[in-house]
Amino acid sequence: MDQSNIAHEPVQPDMAELFRVFGKIGLLSFGGPAGQIALMHRILVDEKRWLDEPRFLHALNYCMLLPGPEAMQLATYAGWLLRGVKGGLIAGLLFVLPGAAVLMALSTVYLLAGEVTIVQGLLFGLKAAVLAVVVEALAKVSKRALKNQWMVALAILAFVSIAFLQLPFPVIVLGAAVIGALGHVLANGDGKAVGAPAPELPLPEWAQPSWGRFMRTSAIWLAVWLVPLFLLHAILGGNHVFSQEANFFSIMAAVTFGGAYAVLAWVAQQAVEVYGWLRPDEMLTGLGLAETTPGPLILVLAFVGFLGGARLSGLDPVLGGLGGGLVALWFTFAPCFLWIFAGAPYVETVRNVRWLSTALAAVTAAVVGVIANLALWFGLHVLFADIEEVAVGPALLMVPDLSSIDLAAALIALAAGIALLRLHVNMIAVLAAAALVGMVWVLAA
Repeated sequence: MDQSNIAHEPVQPDMAELFRVFGKIGLLSFGGPAGQIALMHRILVDEKRWLDEPRFLHALNYCMLLPGPEAMQLATYAGWLLRGVKGGLIAGLLFVLPGAAVLMALSTVYLLAGEVTIVQGLLFGLKAAVLAVVVEALAKVSKRALKNQWMVALAILAFVSIAFLQLPFPVIVLGAAVIGALGHVLANGDGKAVGAPAPELPLPEWAQPSWGRFMRTSAIWLAVWLVPLFLLHAILGGNHVFSQEANFFSIMAAVTFGGAYAVLAWVAQQAVEVYGWLRPDEMLTGLGLAETTPGPLILVLAFVGFLGGARLSGLDPVLGGLGGGLVALWFTFAPCFLWIFAGAPYVETVRNVRWLSTALAAVTAAVVGVIANLALWFGLHVLFADIEEVAVGPALLMVPDLSSIDLAAALIALAAGIALLRLHVNMIAVLAAAALVGMVWVLAA
């Protein structure tokens, strides 16, 4: 009998050790989801041997199916698998809170000192370098996702839909999933599970599927997520900025398939143009700050919520900002615990369903088009001072005034792109260097 695929019972840590290890992961989780997942694999599988390789990869595959930050949800899944709901809460919160605390502090500094020349220079260089980071993400995702001409066509269709036709991101995601699933059914005649069954893993009692537990867990975490939403509406009214943010970030939590880059263009469009919470260049500032702090990149939403609360809540700007940031954090991350605690026991039921895998592959291809739109949107706002929107039939085009190009920003972005894409320099080092160059440039101007 082949023993290579048989999983072995993992070591179960006590709560104190689990807290220490996931605290370390949370403090070191720089570099985006790829680096964060690699860090967790090294610590949880190779060093601590709390999870075996099949279980870790299976958990990762499940988290990739979910909306929200996959690395944070993987940490939550691992903690839940090891020590139940308490372990999942500890692991998930420690993955988010260090970066959230740093980002809230940086948001406060930006609010109070954003017009200071030195801060302006740092942010000027940071925003230019972030453009290169987005382009790098586009290159990486494209290489992994676009495996044939149909995937390329789907990516182009998604790009045109969101960039020129202004279709909402959730519509694009759902449309891509339907196209992928139908394509599989038409090609194969059915959508049944295929292939050899996955090897069974020894699971603790709390990880066994139970309809009663599923209903209780779903009810509890739906209440954790939605009761504060209803309370905000009841107390403040639906037009208050905190209520609007609660609505908006709840939607984000349910549709952020493909990671933060995939939805940032839509977030920027809504937060800037519809709600007026911040300016276009401030979205780049927030992304740059989120890139330089530990934790998931989706923490940029806390910066968006902070500025919206600071400017529109009617409270003291710092208090309003902290309130808006906390609203963003709550409604972005509370649903993540629902997805894991309610759904993880049923992971085995979707492991070999090919039509679902095909649907998700189509979504990933569409995400490439969405990230391309993000790169275009950010690039235009970084490099040009004047941009005009021109309607051409049903399409809306952004046309820059070429004479308004910012050559300094273009040079910083180009240098950052070479450092990241060609020389493979560490991202944090590139961002820090760009911020320093930006500060020198602004002070010298």
